[in-house]
Amino acid sequence: MNKKQKKMLTRIIVATVLLVALHFIPVTGIPEFICYLAVYLEIGYDIIKKAFKGIKNGQVFDENFLMAIATVGAFSLAVYEKSSDYNEAIAVMLFYQIGELFQSYAVGKSRRNISELMDIRPDYANIEKDGKLEKVDPDEVEIGSVIVVQPGEKVPIDGIIVEGNTTLNTSALTGESLPRNAKTGDEIISGCINMTGVLKIQTTKEFGESTVSKILELVENSSSRKSRSENFISKFARYYTPAVCYGALALAILPPLINMLILHNPAMWGQWIYRALTFLVISCPCALVISIPLSFFAGIGGASNAGVLVKGSNYLETLSRTKYVVFDKTGTLTKGVFEVSGVHHNSLEEEKILEYAALAESFSTHPISRSLKAAYGKEIEQKRVTDVEEISGNGVMAKVDGISVAVGNAKLMKRIGVEAVECHHVGTVIHVAVNGAYAGHILISDVEKPTSKEAIRNLKKIGIRETVMLTGDIDKVAYQVAGNLGIDKVYSELLPADKVTKVEELLDRKSEKEKLAFVGDGINDAPVLSRADIGIAMGALGSDAAIEAADVVLMDDDPMKIVKAIKIAKKCMRIVYENIYFAIGIKLICLILGAVGIANMWVAIFADVGVMVIAVLNAIRTLFVKNL
Repeated sequence: MNKKQKKMLTRIIVATVLLVALHFIPVTGIPEFICYLAVYLEIGYDIIKKAFKGIKNGQVFDENFLMAIATVGAFSLAVYEKSSDYNEAIAVMLFYQIGELFQSYAVGKSRRNISELMDIRPDYANIEKDGKLEKVDPDEVEIGSVIVVQPGEKVPIDGIIVEGNTTLNTSALTGESLPRNAKTGDEIISGCINMTGVLKIQTTKEFGESTVSKILELVENSSSRKSRSENFISKFARYYTPAVCYGALALAILPPLINMLILHNPAMWGQWIYRALTFLVISCPCALVISIPLSFFAGIGGASNAGVLVKGSNYLETLSRTKYVVFDKTGTLTKGVFEVSGVHHNSLEEEKILEYAALAESFSTHPISRSLKAAYGKEIEQKRVTDVEEISGNGVMAKVDGISVAVGNAKLMKRIGVEAVECHHVGTVIHVAVNGAYAGHILISDVEKPTSKEAIRNLKKIGIRETVMLTGDIDKVAYQVAGNLGIDKVYSELLPADKVTKVEELLDRKSEKEKLAFVGDGINDAPVLSRADIGIAMGALGSDAAIEAADVVLMDDDPMKIVKAIKIAKKCMRIVYENIYFAIGIKLICLILGAVGIANMWVAIFADVGVMVIAVLNAIRTLFVKNL
C-alpha cells in the first residue's frame, strides 16, 4: 500500500471502532448527534469536499455528489424524524470508502504488475573511459559509440556486438523464458538482459529510436485508443448519472404530492425521501466506470507479458471479433531462411557432394551459397579452390583439390554436356557434376516453422472461419506449403500490390461484424497490414517498420502467438461484457426494489460497493494469460 492508501485504511479502522463504541456508550440527544456527526465527518469529509469542488467547477453529477447527497440526506432525515438512527448514513459512507480503497489497491497492483512485466527501460549505459567504466544516461549515447554491458545488466541501446559472447534473456520482450545465444557480429536489441559474458556493443541507433523506447511508447500510448465498449461506458455515465439524480428528485417529491393533493392521504415525506436517497446510493455507476477501462488495461498488460503488444483497447476488441486470418508465407509461416533439405540421385556420398558444392560456392555471397556452406558445417579452406568461374544465371565452375566441379541449375548442366536428373520434390534444385559426370543434386527449400501447422489447427478450434495464404512464390511451392499446413485458400505468384488487392477482395466478401486480420513480417507487408481490419506483425523484434505499420505486434516469430493474441482478446472482451451485464443488471433490479420501498440502505450498499468490488476482481483476471 502507498501512503495515501494507508491513511485511508487508518480512517476506516478509526471510524469502525468509534461506530461500534457508540453502541455501548449511553449518550442521547445533542451529544449523541455530535458524536455520530464526528464519526461521519471523519470517514466522509473528503467525499463531501470533492462534491463541493465538482459543483463549483460545473461537474455536478459524479459519484462523489451522489454519495454526499445520499448520506447527508439520510443523516438529516434521522434528525428530522428524531429517530437517532445515524448508522445507515455512516455505514453507506464507510463501505463506500472501503470499496474505494479496494479499487485503488487493485488498480495500483494491476499497474505495478504491468510495470514489472514491461520493466525493460534501462537506467544507464556503460561507456569505457581511460580503462574505467562510466555510467551515463542512455539518451547521451551517440550512434556509433561502443558501450559495455556486464552480466546481469540490461542492453540499453540497439547495436552490433563487437566483442564478447553471451546468453541473453529476452523474456521481457518475447514472453519466452528460453535464453538465446549471441556472439561477436550479431545484432542485439535493447531490453534484453545479458546473462553471462561481458559484451562490447557498437550502437546503431539513438536511445529514443531503439527497440525498448518504441515498445514503451507503444504500451504507454495504448490507453489513448479507446474501444467501443469504453466509449459506450463514458457516454452511458454522462447521461445516466443526471437521469438518476432527477429520477431520485422526482421520487422524493411526486409521490408525496400525489398522496396529499390527489389522493388526500398523508404525504409521508420522510418515507419517500428515504427511498430517493436509497435510489441515489444504488445508482452510483462506479462498477462500470472503473472496471471496464481496468479490464482493457489489464488485458493489454497481460498481452505485453506474453510478448504480444496491442496498440489500444480498440484493437483488442477488433481482434476478438476476427473470423478470417490472412498470412504472408515467407518469414511468417516459413522460416524465410533457405536450408538444404536433401541430397538426391547421388553417385557420391552426401557429405562429399556437400563438400564439393560448398567449396565451389565459397567465394559467393548468394543466399543459396550460404545455405550450402551452412549444410557442409565445417571450416571452408578456400586455398583448396582454384579456377573459379561464375556464370550468371547458371552457377559456378571451379577446381577443388584439382578436380573439376560444376554447381548450378539445369542450364549449367546442359552447357557442360551433362544430363541433369529432374527432382520430384518442391524447392530450389542445385545440380552437381564432378569431373564431367553427374554426381547428384541438392534440394534447397524454405523450411516451415515447427509450430505453423499447430497454429492453423488451433485457429480453427477458437472460431476462425477461414485461413488464407498470400505469397509471391510459384504455384507448386505455395500449394505444397498450404497443403502441409492445412490452410483453406492460397493465392500465389503475387506482387506486393496484388496482395493489397486480394485483401480488399476478401474484405468485400465478409460481413461488417466479422473482422479480417493480416499477419506479415511487418517490413515488406506494411501496405497490407494497414489495409486489413487489423494488422499483425510477426517476429518484429527490433523492426521499426513492423511497430509502425501494425496494430498488434508479436515480438517473436512463433505462429502460436497469433492464437495466443486472439485468445487474450476474447478473454478480455468476455470479462468486459460480464461486468457490463452484471453491473447494469444488479443496478436495475435494486433501483426498482429501492423505488417501491423493498430495498433499504443496506441493499444499496451492496448494489454500489459490492458490485464494484466483484467487477474489479473480475477485471483483474484479464491480467493472467499464461495458461491461455
